Amino acid sequence: MVKLKTILNDADVTEFINSFADTNQKKKDSFELLKLMQELTGFEAKMWGASIIGFGQYHYKSERSRQEGDWPLVGFSPRKAAISLYVYSGCSGQEELLKDLGKFKMGKGCIYVKKLSDINQEVLKKLMVTTIDYLQKKHGS
Repeated sequence: MVKLKTILNDADVTEFINSFADTNQKKKDSFELLKLMQELTGFEAKMWGASIIGFGQYHYKSERSRQEGDWPLVGFSPRKAAISLYVYSGCSGQEELLKDLGKFKMGKGCIYVKKLSDINQEVLKKLMVTTIDYLQKKHGS
C-alpha cells in the first residue's frame, strides 16, 4: 500500500505562510483565510504535509481501493500559481453555490483563486459548511 505524504504534523502554520506565500497579497489573503476558517470551523489550523493548512479532520476509506487515511475537513494552500481551497466535496447544492462564488478555476478536488477578493466570502463559508456537514455524515467524524 502507498504511504501517504500528506499527513498531520506539528509544523508552525504562521511560519509556513510567511516563508511559503510568495507575494504580500498571498500572505495577506492566507492570514485572512486562516482567521475565517478557524472562526467558521472552530478548529485550530494545523499543517498537513509540507504545504496544506487544514482544519479538523476525518478518516476516509476509499470505495475503489484499499487506501485509507486522515484528511482535513477543509483547508487551503498558498501555492505559487494560485491559492488552493480545499472546501468542495461535490455534495448536493454545491454546484449552485459555485455559480455565485466569483472568479475561480476548478481542479479535481479543489478550487483555485488568484486572490481572496476575487470570490464571495459568504459563498465560500456556505461551501465550507456544506462540505463539513457532508464529510462528517459520510465518514462519521
